[in-house]
Amino acid sequence: MKPLMSAALCVSAMMLAAGPASAHFILVAPDSWVVENPLGDPQKAGPCGANATTPGTPTAKVTAMNGGDKLHIKIKETIYHPGFYRVALAVMDRAELPKDPEATTKDSPRGPISVSGRIESAPQPPVLVDGLFLHHEKPAADTFWETDVKLPNINCDKCTVQIIQFMEAHGLNKDGDFTYHHCADVKITANPAMPIDKGWPGQK
Repeated sequence: MKPLMSAALCVSAMMLAAGPASAHFILVAPDSWVVENPLGDPQKAGPCGANATTPGTPTAKVTAMNGGDKLHIKIKETIYHPGFYRVALAVMDRAELPKDPEATTKDSPRGPISVSGRIESAPQPPVLVDGLFLHHEKPAADTFWETDVKLPNINCDKCTVQIIQFMEAHGLNKDGDFTYHHCADVKITANPAMPIDKGWPGQK
């Protein structure tokens, strides 16, 4: 009779059977539209993390900005996974937000695994910046990723800034394919000294 596996070996076997680990991140700035737990959940469902199954609790926080100013983005990856981030802006409705990045995949016994995601080298509205924080090594535990993203010179009482993470080497997430999602509500007041960016919805 073969000896029984130790508890540690049993746990290891279960983790291997579960497939690639899910990444998680927290939106530190701007203020998230929904209360996040220490891992950053809810974040799996597009376009903004929550859905009917995991609705979350709205924070009612709205970040006030001027058109043409730079919005500070600060995130922390709570569970590492290789990949990159993208920032987009919906002006009148979250339906304006783009689809999650197109994924190149490979087959596995557990279903498709992401190899890479499409990054727009010259992003156009509604995408503000793409391919942020591209990484393939685990960051230090105290690492925060930060950048400033220029906002268009527009008027909106409650825009949605979406920050997503595309995960490489990741199994299919039924709520969001290979992408995790966070959003922030932002009020933008156009700078009268600058022309209005009429390429965005609702601008005159």
